[in-house]
Order: sequence, then C-alpha cells, then structure tokens
Amino acid sequence: MSPVDVVKDALRRIDAVDGEINAFCRVDEDGALKAAKESEDRWMKGSPRGLADGVPLGVKDIIPVKGDVTWRGSKLTPESPPERFDAPAVARMREHGAVIIGRTTTPEHGWKGLADSPLTGITRNPWDTSKTPGGSSGGAAAAAALGMAHLNIGTDGGGSVRIPAGFTGVFGIKPTFGRAPVYPPSAMGTLSHVGPLTRTVEDAAMMLNIMVLPDPRDWHALPYDPWDFRTGLDLGVRHLSVAFSPTLGYAKVDPEVAAIVANAVKVFEDQGAMVEEVDPGFDDPMDMFNKHWFRGATRLIDKQPQDRLGEMNPGLLAIAEEGRGYTIDDYMDAMDARVDLGRRMNLFHESYDLLITPTLAVPAFDVG
Repeated sequence: MSPVDVVKDALRRIDAVDGEINAFCRVDEDGALKAAKESEDRWMKGSPRGLADGVPLGVKDIIPVKGDVTWRGSKLTPESPPERFDAPAVARMREHGAVIIGRTTTPEHGWKGLADSPLTGITRNPWDTSKTPGGSSGGAAAAAALGMAHLNIGTDGGGSVRIPAGFTGVFGIKPTFGRAPVYPPSAMGTLSHVGPLTRTVEDAAMMLNIMVLPDPRDWHALPYDPWDFRTGLDLGVRHLSVAFSPTLGYAKVDPEVAAIVANAVKVFEDQGAMVEEVDPGFDDPMDMFNKHWFRGATRLIDKQPQDRLGEMNPGLLAIAEEGRGYTIDDYMDAMDARVDLGRRMNLFHESYDLLITPTLAVPAFDVG
C-alpha cells in the first residue's frame, strides 16, 4: 500500500468511529493527504525519508505543532496565535516522514488522568463507550486502539501515557526523564515526559528511536545514545530477575485487576524469568507527588487571564488553590523526598532487572 492509501484508510476510520469516541479534536485531512503524496513520491523514487515515512501520526493537543493552535483542552486557548515551531518530538517525527493526521484530545492542560475537557467534551473508551479511556493522553490511546493513527505522541507526568494504555489495551511508555527532549517545558516541571502510544511494543520502540534524537532546546536532555530500542525485543525474559509487587506495599487493588496481573506474572515464570514477590520498600508517595503537581498547577493558573478563570475546569482550579498553600519549604521537602525515592529504586534495581506491578489499581470506570 502507498502512504496515500494508508492515510486515506486512517481518515475513513476516523470518519466511521470517532463520532462516538471523540479521540480527535481536530483532523487535518488536506495537510495529511498532501504529506502522504509527498511521502509516496519519495517511496516511488526509492528514497524514503526515515523510519516512519508515510505513517499516520496523532499528536496530543498539548504539544506544539508549527502553524497550528494548541488548544490544550481549554476554552481560553483557541484564539491563541498559531505555534511558530514544532516541539522536539513532532519535529523529529516529521523529519522521519510521519504524516500528522490530527490532534488528539486531552483534559485541560493535561491536569488529570481522564480525557474530558471544558472545550472538547468527553473522550470514550473504545471497548465500552460508557467507560473512560483514562488520560491525560486518552485521545492518543483511543486513536491507537482503533487504528485511527498508527503512531501517537503523548505526555506523562502522573500516568498520562500509562493510564490510558492500561485502560485501552495499547502499549505506552514513560521514558526516563531527559531521554526524549521536551520543549517548551511543562508547568509541572521535571515530572512531565513525552512518550509514544501504539498498538505494539515494536512500533513504540521505533518511535523512541526517533523521539530521542537530539534537540538543543532542552537543556535537561541526556546525551544522545544511538541505541536501537528494537534490539532484543525477541530475546524473551529467560534468566531475568523480576520483582513482583502486587500492591507496592500500600495500594488497594481491585480483585479483578489483581487476578489479571497475577496471571500475567505466571507467563514470565513460564518463559523462564526468576520471579520473586517483594515490595520495593517505600511508602505511598502521593503527598510528595501532589506538592510537585499542585504547585505546578498554581503556576499555570497564575498565567491565565484572571477574568476568565470561571471558564476553566473546577478541579484544576481546586488543585491550583491547594498548591498555593504550600510553602517553599514544603516544596523543597518534597524534592528531597523524591531524591530519596529515586535512590531507593536505584538500589532496588541492583538486585532486580524488572519490577512488575499493576499499571492501575482499578478497571476503567464510567465517564463523567
């Protein structure tokens, strides 16, 4: 199939099912078809541009795309000027020939683990439209699950790639901070990373090969490592030392989820991994996380037109207000606690190659 065939197929898929799902807040049919034709020409000449030439790409509507307005799920943003640049992940994917097919939905400024916003309404789970796909990259996950975009760029601060991957049955990864360059930085600081959402692990590994390419705008970025993330995907898990923590030592996990995860762990054992049930040994880090996340929300809200805050999501305003109550000492204490958590996990992984836990403590729940 040519890239034009593939993109037309994706557009037909969006027309057929997205009215019920609401994974896309905008679709650029003309731009996608133009880019697909250019990709087709390159393939016909035997000179494809890169790893993703001609493949449909969805971009979460919190990530800048040159010439497009980033809505961020907010009623305060659609009249903003078009972006003057591509974010690093978008720029690299475009350089490798990916065809940007549209913008996927997000809660307002990506603030929560669901996919509804004041601007774009509710995004639904492809398996059961009465349920949430999770978020904040919920539109990206639904697009991947339904074949509306084969490759999808999401962001993840507190689960925003991993939650919708878990609720929709696709693959998503939050890479190590700095591995994939990010610009502009998130209001939530170093919590927020950029990562892929795809139907398969191999597709995500291919995306990471592109997304980790250098970009000088991110001064946090790690030195570029040309490692091919597809290497060893078929080697299996034999002889890996695997820690299995059903609850991390503190979480309340739904029995259905616990049973599914326990069965999955048996597959690792059947494949030759050495599995030990053990907790990593830290307390619930939610308070530490909230001091980072809520204070970031305060900073975000303070930059909005103050006379229009009534148009924003009440939950976002509420956590911003709570964040306003944290002192600089509270924030620095949370940073110290995070350093200690990172140290504990580094030491833990001296003994274990992998830590398996439930991605989510509950099944997908009702939208709204």
